[in-house]
Amino acid sequence: MKNKNDTSNGVTVEDSWHDSENKINIPLSIDLNENIKKINMLFENCMDIVKREVELGTDKKIKIYGVYTDGLVNREVLEHYLLSVAFDYKNSECEIEDYRTPTQIIMQHFSATFDVKEVDKMDDLVKAILSGDTAIFVDQSEKALVIATRGWPGRGVGEPNAESVVRGPRDGFTETIRFNTVLVRRRIRDTKLKVKMMSYGTRSRTDVAIMYMDDIAKPELIKEVETRLNKYVIDGVFDSGYIEQLIEDSWKSPFPQTQATERPDKFAASLLEGKVGIIVDNSPFGIIVPATLNVFYQASEDYYQRWQIMSFLRILRYLVSFLSFTLPGLYIAVLNFQPTMLPTAFAVSIAAAREGVTFSTVAEIIVMELIFELFREAGIRAPGAIGHVIGLVGGIVIGQAAVDAKIVSPMIIIIISLTAICTFAVPDYSLTSAFRLIRYMFIGLSAFLGLYGFLIAFLITLIHLSSLESFKVPYLAPYNISDRNGFNDLKDTILRFPTFMQTTRPIYARAEQRRRLRVNGDNIQDVSPGPNSGVTNGQVDRKSGDETE
Repeated sequence: MKNKNDTSNGVTVEDSWHDSENKINIPLSIDLNENIKKINMLFENCMDIVKREVELGTDKKIKIYGVYTDGLVNREVLEHYLLSVAFDYKNSECEIEDYRTPTQIIMQHFSATFDVKEVDKMDDLVKAILSGDTAIFVDQSEKALVIATRGWPGRGVGEPNAESVVRGPRDGFTETIRFNTVLVRRRIRDTKLKVKMMSYGTRSRTDVAIMYMDDIAKPELIKEVETRLNKYVIDGVFDSGYIEQLIEDSWKSPFPQTQATERPDKFAASLLEGKVGIIVDNSPFGIIVPATLNVFYQASEDYYQRWQIMSFLRILRYLVSFLSFTLPGLYIAVLNFQPTMLPTAFAVSIAAAREGVTFSTVAEIIVMELIFELFREAGIRAPGAIGHVIGLVGGIVIGQAAVDAKIVSPMIIIIISLTAICTFAVPDYSLTSAFRLIRYMFIGLSAFLGLYGFLIAFLITLIHLSSLESFKVPYLAPYNISDRNGFNDLKDTILRFPTFMQTTRPIYARAEQRRRLRVNGDNIQDVSPGPNSGVTNGQVDRKSGDETE
């Protein structure tokens, strides 16, 4: 038996209203009862949708029909303000002029208190209702009203967990897009900061905000971001990770080509460099493009403390990141193929420690790497207290038991533990994920070809990084740029030069906006390089204020 709303081909009337992108292509009717019928069909079996019909006015009454989603609206605004305004209008004796439509009369009455707009498409009304706004249908009008009453539950602003700092701001992005844009706007109080809103996902209709500095970001970069966002049609987007994977340049590469951050200060500083930021509703991570390899080694705290200690830590990060994916392979290559490279006493010590171990060095390394990955995954998925216990049991009890049982040698435990510590020392988690994968390539080639295999793996990695681009910007920039600007950008790479020397923006900012810092009294505009700067083009003489090489 078919439903009464079924058409001849088995498709419901409601389904026939939707196009290929799930948009509702039906016009609003001048008859309120017809609009009510359409709304009831669209929201059939949706018990969280609240509908109310009210008559306003005394002499010439106007019939309206309100629809909103329970739980997504601000109840205080809805009950104390919206209903009170409607009640006042209901008991008023306002004259209704012939030159105004019923919608214009209602809109004028509500506009003094609320953010109200006219809408003439059912698709826009349904989206507003499901986003927390209240839709008002007016009898004898082909337009409806949307009143801003959003007030959905959300997590408050808290400290970022993945990017904590000793010194610096402690606020982080949340799952509410409007909170996140406000956190950025609070840091950049400039009318040139633009926020473009769009809806992504044919069914989820997730709000996406594209943020950029209008006079700093290159127009071609902004256009490229919008083009890539509009390239795919997807049914649902529930985190910024969806967007990140859809807009990246090379999906085959394990290396991240966009930067994700929980920190509004890092996000805002990137916009001042000429980058484009993307904020996705329901996600506490903002996306920054373009992203080069250099920016993944920069932490927010680098710019809040003195340059000497931060330069030292930068050098340390580059060193330990190299060890995080090469150390196991290098150990295999040297021990199995070139043991004479080791000092005699050290080689004898390793041989003595391996006495009685039945597995080969390669098997030990691979097994222990996989076990460590298992502990890492279990520690993340388990509740907080249990996760710490898993790490303790895995690191101490099982490790020591494996050594005592002659399953692995003590040196393997040291190598794997040191590799893990080096991985955690890299500021960006997405980059360490790439290191975890390419580590097995180094292990495999080193196991077959020794140091030659190790060098081949290193060359493959270097060639791959050299071929990558992020939104048409070389991934290894500014290391592979030979012009004057690229050379000066090196001042914020392995070494972080003092703030007063970082006077210009990176090469992907507009040419006329490259200068960002001047000596006081010399028409200063932007004076703070901020976190994740990547900037540094020129040096200022602190006495004269002249730029030097």
